[in-house]
This record gives sequence, structure tokens and C-alpha cells, in this order.
Amino acid sequence: MWDWLLSPVDAARAHEVGFAVSWHARSMVLGWGVLAPLAVLIARFFKVLPGQDWPREVDSLAWWRSHWIGQMAVMGLTALGFVLVLPADFTRMSLHNWFGYGVLVLLTVQVLLGLFRGSKGGPTSPAPDGSLHGHHYDMTPWRLMFEALHKSIGYGLLLLGVITILLGLWKANGPNWMWLSLILWWAGLIAAFVILQKRGMAIDTYQAIWGDDPAHPGNARPHPGWGVRRTTRKEDTDVRSDRGDRVRSH
Repeated sequence: MWDWLLSPVDAARAHEVGFAVSWHARSMVLGWGVLAPLAVLIARFFKVLPGQDWPREVDSLAWWRSHWIGQMAVMGLTALGFVLVLPADFTRMSLHNWFGYGVLVLLTVQVLLGLFRGSKGGPTSPAPDGSLHGHHYDMTPWRLMFEALHKSIGYGLLLLGVITILLGLWKANGPNWMWLSLILWWAGLIAAFVILQKRGMAIDTYQAIWGDDPAHPGNARPHPGWGVRRTTRKEDTDVRSDRGDRVRSH
């Protein structure tokens, strides 16, 4: 068993990589194989924490800080991994190299989107003039564009990162234990995604920050997307009324 785990996935080729390539691989796998999907999972399912008295308690920053710190770590590891394999020989570019540069380009776009996402606004972050206006609170066209691009590019980056890692492992003829470890980790993340999704833990970001009061302008907008849970005060009132009717009937 140990011999198989330590053997390269392709027995016909040797697994021989130098210092720079080995640490390039470690940096990229830790960043894109481990931290990036974990940061996305936290951002999707932990905007409202277990035990949090939502909607009385809103705007928990634990998810945002975790997501931000995780993605900053991914950026640092990506920069390190990129520097380790410079200078590139563009005459010998493999599919792994091209996909890797694609990851760099999309990561740069994500950083720029984050920097220019606009103001927050709302009761906890009012505008300089004292009003509640802000790109996020008002859900302006700029904010809507940011959210659509940020989410679609983010999930695309995860997929591209996984493919690039697998291509790199094949190129370096990584041993079987590396493949097995990544497959088990990704399978665990997918299982966690399915479980948390079924539990309804994907809360609308807007409502996680400001609650479900219809006075907030973003709550008047259409449903935010697949699998995201949003409540309305009318629905809450109906539920309480139904419960009261059942109690009285008994």
C-alpha cells in the first residue's frame, strides 16, 4: 500500500522536480486547491452564523473577514508560486502553463472588481452626508454588475484552478498520495456544500447584512439567485398567524 501511495501516477515516467517547481506546486495547491474553495464555502454559507439571532442580529463580519483573509492568502501564494517558475519559456508552454496564466488574469480582474465595488451605505455605514445611500444598500446598477461578475468569475476561477492543478500534477507525474489527498479533500468540500445547501444556510447577502425589513430598498428586488434563501416580513407574519390558528384550535 505504501509503495503504491509513494509511486508516481504514471509508472512509465519518473517523478523528478527541482526545488522551484516543487514549491511552486505546494504554493498553488495550498492556495487554489485548499484555501480558495474553503473561502468561497464560508462566504456562501456562513453569512449568518449558527446560533445567531437573525434578523434581530445582523451584519456578522465573521464570514467577510474569513473570506477576505483567505483570498489575500491565495493572492500571496499565487504570487509566490508565479515568481518561483520565472522566467517562463513561451516556446515550451504546456496546457498547464496556459491555464495557469488564465488563473492569473482572472485573479487580477477579481482584485480590481473588489477595489472598485463601490460604497456600502445603510445604517451601519452611512454616506458622508449622513444619508443611508450606498452602492450596496441601494443595489445600484454598479453593485449589481459587480455581484454578477464577482460570483461568476469566482466560481469559474475555482474550476479553472482545479483543472490547472490536475494538469500540473500530471505534468510533474505526482505520486498517487497527492492525487488521493486532493480528491478526498474536494469530495469533502462538495459533501459539505450539499449538506449546508440542504439546510438552507445560503442566506441572501443583503438580508444577512440588513435584515428582511421591506423598508430596505434591496429587499424589493427580485430573488438574488439559485439556492439563496430570502425571507419577507409577509411570509413571517403568515407563519406566525398559522401557528396561532393551530394553537387556538387545540
